[in-house]
Amino acid sequence: MLGLISYLFYRSILAVLLLSPLLYFFYKEKRKDLAKKQQQALNLEFREGIQALSAALSAGFSVENAFREAYRDLEILYGGDRLIVREFRFMIHQLDMNETVEKILEDFAARSGLDDVKSFAEVFSTAKRSGGDLVEIIKSTVDRMSDKIEVKREITTMLSEKQLEQRIMNWIPFLIILYVGISSPGFLDILYHNPLGTVIMSVCLLIYGVSFYMGKKIVDIEV
Repeated sequence: MLGLISYLFYRSILAVLLLSPLLYFFYKEKRKDLAKKQQQALNLEFREGIQALSAALSAGFSVENAFREAYRDLEILYGGDRLIVREFRFMIHQLDMNETVEKILEDFAARSGLDDVKSFAEVFSTAKRSGGDLVEIIKSTVDRMSDKIEVKREITTMLSEKQLEQRIMNWIPFLIILYVGISSPGFLDILYHNPLGTVIMSVCLLIYGVSFYMGKKIVDIEV
């Protein structure tokens, strides 16, 4: 990407070196996007996890055994490598180490950073302390949270279409410059290897950078 920008806007190897600090911000944004996608995937998988847990509790399993049963169901559903399966596997390990369920869910909420997990952990802890009908409380909570997560999934799907459109638009300026350079050789030569041309192309690149950032913020809505 950096090489493409350097060629299209400056046609200079030196530009690659001068623009290289931008790689830090590029990869930082990539990591943030990847972390967000992982959180979204975990949130959807969490819905399956709490539904399996609720079903196990309704079937008469104790709380601890309900987690083990839910883990087995998730492993069958997703295989052993999905995030939620690894999280439930770790929770089973914590149970084997005599950690309380409340502490285990609290740790899971902290690791995941998901509001839904935090809410579920709080409801579970409150229900267990209050001595009420734990199974019914958890079932009711799971039903509400499942509906909420499904709505989030639908919104995320709609936003994904806009994000795809935005990514396509990001390539338009590069394609235009490339097209003009190929179809009319020499037409853009006046913009390269001279101070005025460098300033003009730098301003264009700055405008593109600002537009890219604003476009990303517009479609990058927290659900």
